Amino acid sequence: MKAEYYLKMKKHQYKLNLKWTGDEGKGTLNYKSYNRNYKISAEGKNSEINGSADPAFLGDKSKYNPEDLFLSSIAACHMLWYLHLCSTHKIIVVAYLDNATGVMEETSNGSGKFTEVSLNPMVKVTEESMISKANELHKEAGRMCFIANSCNFEIGYNPTTIVV
Repeated sequence: MKAEYYLKMKKHQYKLNLKWTGDEGKGTLNYKSYNRNYKISAEGKNSEINGSADPAFLGDKSKYNPEDLFLSSIAACHMLWYLHLCSTHKIIVVAYLDNATGVMEETSNGSGKFTEVSLNPMVKVTEESMISKANELHKEAGRMCFIANSCNFEIGYNPTTIVV
């Protein structure tokens, strides 16, 4: 049954609402006449995400920007796959913290793209004998992560695993 589940091709659809909240009375009259604030919401979700552009693009630095959300999507997807794999391999994780980093490069025409992302998970397990396998499973999680599989650049994994 389990193998059959993974062999079926499934499609998942996602839906959200993005609302620009940055009209300051003049609309987009010029580049500085509006702010870049927006709200992300989805039916059935408990809260909204308040976003803006990166401050380099006149955004509000106190709000999440699309680049932050992109990086957090990679890190969260990796963590969720990693925890799943640990549970199936009897690796008991009791804490997980990732200080993820990413680099986006602008091009001469003003566009840009991420060129690298590094995940730096710090994992706590319950037994010394689990450390080696726990570190190995990051590679498998990277191969399974839906978001990582959608990227056109390599993602680095620099795990640290300790015993509590």
